[in-house]
Amino acid sequence: MVTMAEETAKGADNVAFRSRFYRNGPDHGTGEPIDFVQVRRRFDFCSIEIGPWVTRAERERAAGLFFDALCDLMLILQGPEPLISLRGTLSLQYGIGGRPGVSAHYNPATRCFSLAKNAGPGSIAHEWFHAFDHYITDKAMCGTTRGTFASRAWLNNARVIEHPLNARLFACFKAILLDESGQEPSRLFSVSAATDRRLGTLYYSQPEEVCARAFEAFVQDSGIHNPFLVKGTRHSKEAQMGLYPQEEQRAQINAAFEDYFRALGEALMRQG
Repeated sequence: MVTMAEETAKGADNVAFRSRFYRNGPDHGTGEPIDFVQVRRRFDFCSIEIGPWVTRAERERAAGLFFDALCDLMLILQGPEPLISLRGTLSLQYGIGGRPGVSAHYNPATRCFSLAKNAGPGSIAHEWFHAFDHYITDKAMCGTTRGTFASRAWLNNARVIEHPLNARLFACFKAILLDESGQEPSRLFSVSAATDRRLGTLYYSQPEEVCARAFEAFVQDSGIHNPFLVKGTRHSKEAQMGLYPQEEQRAQINAAFEDYFRALGEALMRQG
């Protein structure tokens, strides 16, 4: 039996949770509470796993937030549901499969992206692009190995598959990774490499990471405010360090992404 005090406390928790992820965007609601079964069915994900330490209340709240975030992403990309699940090949994990010190990650071996229960929200756009970057490789390149990201393969001069959509994708990579001449690293890539040298790491300058951060910026600049989907590309410590696109390059990258995903979405819509 649930007491009135317990119901009040639960309602307060829900309000606090929702206010933490205040969203400004269109209503995607179905008029009924959303659960992860509906999320999976709507987008045709391969699987969705929820960690054993995620409570029922947390699961219920997270399902609605995931649903809105993925619908927002679909709207931003101007594509249908199969784009979000990468034609049913992508799996999700929430509150499970984490790594120490990592709030979210994508695993190419299992084609799954995982978000930690408390620290993962805000990372969906970044991890989704890793999944897309991996998925699109053998549609855009020849002779790549399993687990390769298209952005890295392109930068390493892999043999490309000629197609108008691929040409638009490569224009995105060029805008992100190279300067206007196409011969030198872009400012974003150079700052990322300098940061790695200073920290003694090899992370920020990996092509797939540079491109995922650029995609985050594109999503955050879309006009839909959803911190469960993306956050931190403008005012975070990393943004202040120049690890996200800035000014003119940011505008060029956003335009390239918009051109590519609009064309991709139209092609997918025609295929039905």
